[in-house]
Amino acid sequence: MPSSRRLRLGAFMRPVSIHTAAWRYPGAYPDANFNLDHLVRFARRLEEARFDAFFMADHQAVLNMPLQALKRSATTTSFDPLTLLPALSMVTERLGLIATASTTYNEPWHVARKFASLDHISHGRAGWNVVTSGNPNEAMNFGREEHWQHAARYRRAHEFIDVVKGLWDSWADDAFIRDVESGTYFDPDKMHVLGHKGEHFSVRGPLNVARPVQGHPVIVQAGASDDGRQLAAETAEVIFAAGGTIELARDFYADVKARTERAGRDPGHLLVLPGAFVIVGDSKEEAREKRALLDSGVHYDSAIASLSVALGTDASVFDPDGPLPESIPETNASKSGRERAIGLARREGLTVRQLAQRLGGYSGAAMVGTPSSIADEMQEWLETGACDGFNIMFPYLPGGLDDFVDRVVPELQRRGIHRTEYEGRTLRENLGLPRPGNRFFPG
Repeated sequence: MPSSRRLRLGAFMRPVSIHTAAWRYPGAYPDANFNLDHLVRFARRLEEARFDAFFMADHQAVLNMPLQALKRSATTTSFDPLTLLPALSMVTERLGLIATASTTYNEPWHVARKFASLDHISHGRAGWNVVTSGNPNEAMNFGREEHWQHAARYRRAHEFIDVVKGLWDSWADDAFIRDVESGTYFDPDKMHVLGHKGEHFSVRGPLNVARPVQGHPVIVQAGASDDGRQLAAETAEVIFAAGGTIELARDFYADVKARTERAGRDPGHLLVLPGAFVIVGDSKEEAREKRALLDSGVHYDSAIASLSVALGTDASVFDPDGPLPESIPETNASKSGRERAIGLARREGLTVRQLAQRLGGYSGAAMVGTPSSIADEMQEWLETGACDGFNIMFPYLPGGLDDFVDRVVPELQRRGIHRTEYEGRTLRENLGLPRPGNRFFPG
């Protein structure tokens, strides 16, 4: 019997795979993250499979790790999301286009203008993934010697989002009358000057872009710390959650939905999409062999550097064959990333070397098996209050993406938990999210 709920599926592109060794896998495109022809192919395949969105992660600095590790990372060169996604909008029609932009190392005006433009160019398919920047090296690219403190970054983010939304509402939907005979291009009564003066920003407005097609591009948030969850509950419409066990996912789901309701919002208007790293095989054994081959491509230099990034402290000084030390210094980087790494080590009794190897590849929720077993897992997560869908992480490109599109998607469609056709033209319509009203021009 078909399920009454359907998965929302994003494709997490960082800029193509989160796995450090993805570019080294046999048959993979080593330059996949920086080759427009490849990226066009990937976007078209995702649209064929009726994915909701192409979700592009981003950093405004190279990864904060030693050169011996950095030289092994394909993420050191990638396109700017807000340059790439308008290009991909020209070769797709329904696929959502979600770009990451930091509230710490940007100004609200820039973000509001770029995303409003992307929404018009794509005819209503833009989404903004709000981050506060976990990489402390970003500070040094923006005139600062030290990264903003965690709590300060989130205070700034609240005001930043409010200003951006205010700028998007600068114009009534019907402000631009373009009356050729009278010579009137827009109705002055339907323009609002924001005049914002706050703790962090002073922004006059109005925005010099018409109100976005979707009213506001879809707001996505990826933090899992207490501050991150609260920001999502108050402002976001999609939360990209870190995948763990299904039990932890259920707790996270219940928590953010409850926070959303306490914030006076409809919990159904915040979709929870955990990351899911998916490897498909003809058998579970073959899929595990693929995973082992992929993980074998992670050099220890990369592994220990990834652990250092996650913990926010130099893990190379730890005994590699001993347990993770009990006392790990607090960090000003990603608090949720630190907690996940420590929790994984404690839960599974991993040595520093084992933990590093896991983080050097991918340590989150992984579905490794046959199309049927993967669909079973996804259906269980969906129907037992663990998620509203997934942000799919492909192990390598193009093979990992093609395996999911050609083999898993048809099984999900057969079960009635994934669409066979798009419901609408905009990202909001396809996600089932309402179009927000204009705060200055109601009705």
